[in-house]
Amino acid sequence: MNDIQTTTLEADPANAPLSGLDRCDSCGAQAYVRATMESGVLLFCAHHAAKHREAMQPLAVVWHDETAKLEER
Repeated sequence: MNDIQTTTLEADPANAPLSGLDRCDSCGAQAYVRATMESGVLLFCAHHAAKHREAMQPLAVVWHDETAKLEER
């Protein structure tokens, strides 16, 4: 018998990269922020993330922010 062990690495969905298919829950634009809350996930474009950051970020389990991508372009 083989004594080979395999390990499955699960990606952390709260920190997974956002793609062009991820859309803002407020307006439908491309999402650059994922707010993982106890009750679920919210996606925001840069505009709505900035608008709601002060209220939402302290409540989020994970605040995944990729808005720096906008400066790279």
